[in-house]
Amino acid sequence: MPSLEGKFWETENPDDSFSVTQRLIFKREKIDVKIVKKESDDTIKFELFQRLNTLGSKLSDQEVRNCLLVMLNREFYTWLKALSEDEHFLNTISLADRLIDEKYNMELALRFLIISSIDPNEVRSLNDFSEFVTEKMILIAEDEHYDKVENERIFRETFKLLDETLSEQAFKKYVVDKDKFEGKFLLASYEALAIGIGKNIDAWLAQPHDEAQQTNLRDKIKGIWQNPQFLARYGSGVNVTSRVPVIVPLGAQVFVP
Repeated sequence: MPSLEGKFWETENPDDSFSVTQRLIFKREKIDVKIVKKESDDTIKFELFQRLNTLGSKLSDQEVRNCLLVMLNREFYTWLKALSEDEHFLNTISLADRLIDEKYNMELALRFLIISSIDPNEVRSLNDFSEFVTEKMILIAEDEHYDKVENERIFRETFKLLDETLSEQAFKKYVVDKDKFEGKFLLASYEALAIGIGKNIDAWLAQPHDEAQQTNLRDKIKGIWQNPQFLARYGSGVNVTSRVPVIVPLGAQVFVP
């Protein structure tokens, strides 16, 4: 508070100290204190954190998840963060600095891991997809048998291929009449392309890594922007619960080399 700079509680000079009224206000004010011990239940810690998050500057969904993840499994948090900072991944999603600050890149990395591992029809009846992502994240983080090595390999190889093929244009809209990719990052494109290619990554890696392969992949990406099923569900007005069950299987089918 700039107006209190240089002020003292009480001095001989009234101009340098709090007034009697100000001192009374401070003395009568109550401070609410919640004591959370290290050994306290993680659920209690997280519920308290969520309540506190309703005040001040509200955190993004992923920032809240990160808090929970650090409590549940700090090693998994560190691993997910490293994936989300992969150079090829960041090049392809090409997000604004604000979204990076809000950890949207971590949410996208988490979505890739989750949606790649489920039956897309699971999301059809959901009321809250964000809550679904959080619940799946908890299950993965607490799963001692979750194969981080294999999932990391698929993740990094997928975005390396996409980066080398289209780089920052990968998840933008392809405009047929102009024969060019333009606009901003599109989540529907990410779900169809990244997950579809990820499911077929070993088949892509088995091919010669040359210009012919890149041309083939580029043509398939352009082609999905002319697919009626995809076009019917990529817009911002389409709910994720009706989008994912259609475009994820479609992507897995389209992106077979």
